[in-house]
Amino acid sequence: MYSRRQYLEKLISKKDNGRIKIITGIRRCGKSVLLFVLYRDYLLANGVSKEQILTLSLEELGKYQIQESI
Repeated sequence: MYSRRQYLEKLISKKDNGRIKIITGIRRCGKSVLLFVLYRDYLLANGVSKEQILTLSLEELGKYQIQESI
């Protein structure tokens, strides 16, 4: 696996800015690894519980039932 330290550090620096993080890029460039592995591991190691982390793969969007918010 290639080092993605600079991208991870950028995500970490913007962690508490109140915005949703969206990572874009070409297919198979490591977006999922960055978010679903590296950033998730960072969050878990720094006191965030699994229940507070929401992951959603748009490639699997058909599996989810979208509901209106209250």
